[in-house]
Amino acid sequence: MRLIVAAVGRLKRGPERDLAERYRDRAEKTGRAVGIRGVEMVEVAESRAREAARRMTEESIALAQLVPDGAVRIVLDEHGQSLGSAALSGALLGWRDAGRPAATFVIGGADGLAETLRDNADLRLAFGAATWPHQLVRIMLLEQIYRVATILSGHPYHRE
Repeated sequence: MRLIVAAVGRLKRGPERDLAERYRDRAEKTGRAVGIRGVEMVEVAESRAREAARRMTEESIALAQLVPDGAVRIVLDEHGQSLGSAALSGALLGWRDAGRPAATFVIGGADGLAETLRDNADLRLAFGAATWPHQLVRIMLLEQIYRVATILSGHPYHRE
């Protein structure tokens, strides 16, 4: 199963990008033993539209095009479910065992995601009630993907 993080905007060079890449690389290496064939980070340009609704629509269209056929669609949404790491690993394990070829984690822009993209998700995932900067959300998500890989492989990184 491939794991794809699709996000609006670019992480600039610096500590945030370095940390995101570190967790992506760790997740990819650890995940090989448990059927994770790759962890990709794909960034789409922010829309330049003046109206928020149009920006959301344009960005959501660009993000939706990155989801492979048959892939699980997981959108990061402040109103989504707040899952623990073990529950997220269980969900990914179930999708992997069901033969899903990929899971795409979708992170919208500053205005969020279009309703159609949110409503067609297999899972709406929240990182709590707080509002997080998009740069940190990517890092937190990639750390969770790494944590999921360690849980599935029996590595002692995760502790209950």
